[in-house]
Amino acid sequence: RVDRRQRQMCIRDRHDLIEREIERGVAPDRIVIAGFSQGGAITYEAALSYPKRLAGMMLLSTYFPTAQTVKMDAVQAGLPALICHGSHDPVVVEGMGLEGKARLEALGFTPEYRTYPMEHAVCPQEIADIGVWLSKVLA
Repeated sequence: RVDRRQRQMCIRDRHDLIEREIERGVAPDRIVIAGFSQGGAITYEAALSYPKRLAGMMLLSTYFPTAQTVKMDAVQAGLPALICHGSHDPVVVEGMGLEGKARLEALGFTPEYRTYPMEHAVCPQEIADIGVWLSKVLA
């Protein structure tokens, strides 16, 4: 069960962090929001609801609990998304990651999906793939 109040506070915190970076001179279209596990669940909604176009969102070993209720800002249509998941993840099973991908696709996105032979973790190949993806979306 999702704690709605806490989720909204986390999303506000993410939005505030983005605003601080913009105030420091970083253009919003150079900002990628990323999250692992529960942080990834927040990343889905924080990125999709942010009112300025971002560079992308990175979703690691996570799920999309608010796919049915997210209030997406139209400026994020087509936002690049990278989803990475472990095929042996016992905490957030890979099916939940694939469901997040399908829900993004239903919203009109074309997320990149990568799977790795690992549990609820990050592996060297995933880090390398993240680097390639970041180079692409920030080019």
